[in-house]
Amino acid sequence: MIHPLSDVHTSHIGENTSIWQFSVVLQGAVIGANCNVNCHCFIENDVVIGDNVTVKSGVQLWDGLRVEENVFIGPNVTFTNDPVPRSKVYLGKYEKTTLQSHASIGANATILVGVTIGRFALVGAGSVVTRDVPPYTVWYGNPARHRGYITGDSVLLDMKLVDNKTGVQYRLEGEKLVKE
Repeated sequence: MIHPLSDVHTSHIGENTSIWQFSVVLQGAVIGANCNVNCHCFIENDVVIGDNVTVKSGVQLWDGLRVEENVFIGPNVTFTNDPVPRSKVYLGKYEKTTLQSHASIGANATILVGVTIGRFALVGAGSVVTRDVPPYTVWYGNPARHRGYITGDSVLLDMKLVDNKTGVQYRLEGEKLVKE
């Protein structure tokens, strides 16, 4: 579903994807299946979005952004793609920023160019991410810092890998968190 009040120039949109009113999608963008791009979004040419991605209102996705499947991008999240922006000075090629599968970015977070947000990672609302966020970790603040862990089932853990609600201890096995 492409809302008639959106301005979509790409033909690379997967099945069951919705693009809502007042959004602009440029010709080179690639958007997967079953995505939801809310109103007032802008998606530039060199952007690739995987399947089952949610992009909430007021988000601009700039050249160089790669979004894997099942990612959540909260309202008014800000991405950058130029480390030294200047008026009327354009980069020939943009550094890549990657949101790995199942990552979630809270409202109003700012993601600087060139970082990777790992699988299942959670970035809190209003955070400023200046460096890579490892998989299954929780980061928030300005600048964002590692504050805990999160499982693939969205259980929040403290820095000692304990679920404070249930007291269950987890351990890291490679990049995955498993109950002990």
